[in-house]
Amino acid sequence: MSTDDTLSHHLEAFGNQDMDENLADYGEDSVVLLPGGESYRGLEEIETLFAGFFEEFGKEGVEFTLDDRTTEGDLAFIVWHAETPDNTYEHVSDTFLVRDGVIEVQWVAPKVTPKD
Repeated sequence: MSTDDTLSHHLEAFGNQDMDENLADYGEDSVVLLPGGESYRGLEEIETLFAGFFEEFGKEGVEFTLDDRTTEGDLAFIVWHAETPDNTYEHVSDTFLVRDGVIEVQWVAPKVTPKD
């Protein structure tokens, strides 16, 4: 699978909240990095991270907009914003290192404002 194919599959799996298909894009050595030194390594930890996202983004009234999508070689980059009942995701960028159809590293840089 190309990097673009992997990204398409990842976005579709996330949008459908399909955990099995979402995890199919990662491997046991994959890592997701967030600000503040937070990291999720391997399928079990990555599943925990996405379980929280799926819970929040599965609520009624969620609005998600993909603003930009770029792939170049083994790299993919997306920019998006969203509104959930819990948070306003003002600006989020995700950068992916993809090799042989597997997301090896995902960096997430969010600007999130919690709602009261």
